[in-house]
Amino acid sequence: MPEPYVPKEAISHGDGATANLAMSEAESLEKPPGPGGGPGDPSLKARSLWSDAWHDLRRNPIFIISALVILFLIVIAIWPSLIASGSPYKADLSKAQRGASPGHPFGYDTQGRDVYTRVVYGARASITVGICATAGAALLGSVLGGLAGFFGGWWDALLSRIADVFFGIPIILGGLVFLSVVTSGSVWPVVGFIVLLGWPQISRIARGSVVTIKQNDFVQAARALGAGNGRMLLRHIAPNAVAPVIVVATIALGTYIALEATLSFLGVGLKPPTVSWGIDISDAATRIRNAPHMLLWPAGALSITVLAFIMLGDAVRDALDPKLR
Repeated sequence: MPEPYVPKEAISHGDGATANLAMSEAESLEKPPGPGGGPGDPSLKARSLWSDAWHDLRRNPIFIISALVILFLIVIAIWPSLIASGSPYKADLSKAQRGASPGHPFGYDTQGRDVYTRVVYGARASITVGICATAGAALLGSVLGGLAGFFGGWWDALLSRIADVFFGIPIILGGLVFLSVVTSGSVWPVVGFIVLLGWPQISRIARGSVVTIKQNDFVQAARALGAGNGRMLLRHIAPNAVAPVIVVATIALGTYIALEATLSFLGVGLKPPTVSWGIDISDAATRIRNAPHMLLWPAGALSITVLAFIMLGDAVRDALDPKLR
């Protein structure tokens, strides 16, 4: 709102009454509205994008349900002994492929191991791969894509061609080739492979967001005032360009968990003795007629986990997308 006009004569000739009246009007116009529309009402203050998004997320039942499921999965991934007292490696061949029994609600697998315990402990590998791979791909893609979008020129062209090369690699075929030469059965080779093929997608999102933000007036004003490239990137562009990256990364997290299970099912991902839902699904696939419980429980846990992360990503996208308001 423009400031009220103050006559020059009132100031230059010392007309104190007129000047004071004009200044009091200016102060009253600058004050925020109060309760019920009057001055000082905090409910009518302008909210930032993040506070507005959080305001919407707290009232979204999809976000609340998915967040509670993910929180539960993270807790049992860190402390599986809270709900599973046994060992996932303890085997009793005399109970192989048996169904549910008292104390063992999910039955036993082909080696007589408790399926319930293995499902609980399997959450650790899947959650670790999903979170670490998403963090690595988001960090690498955001940095490379942000720099390409900000500086442009040959750096932008080079990064775009490199990203095109990675986009042309089928992810399952790439996993079979890359991970078949890795002897380690831990989560880190799988995380490294997913980061290697996952960063181009996020870099495209980050680049487009930075290109859009850097054309805004506040960035041009900061440049005109002498702000350096580092300050403009960190203080002005990055906070405003990070929302699309967060949305894509949140949805991709569930996809990466499913990818880990797929690679483990094919025998090139996680390997025993690591406990993984993909490994258990692979072991149970050939015995689905005789012992369907061996497949249904780890597959169900995997489906619920992937669905929870995708629902969370959809809720975050709806909250951060100004076009949906």
